[in-house]
Order: sequence, then structure tokens, then C-alpha cells
Amino acid sequence: MIDSLGTYARGKELSEQVNPGMEDALRARYDALVPGLAETVVDVAYGKFYARGGVDEKTRLLATIAALTAMGSQTRPQLKVNIGSARAVGASREEICEIIFQMTLYGGFPAMINAMNAAIEVFDAEEADA
Repeated sequence: MIDSLGTYARGKELSEQVNPGMEDALRARYDALVPGLAETVVDVAYGKFYARGGVDEKTRLLATIAALTAMGSQTRPQLKVNIGSARAVGASREEICEIIFQMTLYGGFPAMINAMNAAIEVFDAEEADA
């Protein structure tokens, strides 16, 4: 079992807080091809990285948004998930957009525009759900 140090349990709690249903969605999509992938994402990404101390969840998610933005358009699905997660822990639209805009210096204008469009899609979905 992966949870020998409690990282899976911490990861599960955090992932359900910021991205409810993510593990089930990953399991449904990928476990037939790679059994245990969903549990590994929860354990490693959320339990061992996102649940670490040192910085708060909002800061960690804004850093993730910055990195995904600079990496370019191939990260669009992950960027949208992390923008939604950042909103769930209190990041404002303005904070997210400023972080994305700042990445123009590192990823270029196309990467920034693609990320900004992803953010707009997340914000529009929030409004539609309201």
C-alpha cells in the first residue's frame, strides 16, 4: 500500500478539497491502461508535493500556474485544473491573471495568450455554475 507514511490520506483530503472527484475521474480514464495511476497521482502529487509545508496552498498553486503557463499550450488541460484549484483555495481572478501575464517574460506571448484563454474558460464556467 502506498500510504505507509500517510501521504495518500493527506493527498486524498487535499485533492478532494481543491479538485473534488479528480481521483475518480483519473481512475475511470486511465486505470484500465495503467492500474494505480490515479492513486499514485493523489499520493505523490498531492500527498508528497502539494501537502508539504513551507508555503500555503494558494502560493503553491500560483507557482504551478506560472510553470504550466511558461511550458506552453500543451499543458492547457492541467492549467485549467490548477486554475480551478487555485480559485478553490482563495486565489482571485486578478492574482491568477497577473501570474499568467508575468510568464510572458519566460514563455512568450503565445504561451501567455493560451494560458489567459484557459483562465477565461475557467472563469466563464464558474459564472455558468453560479
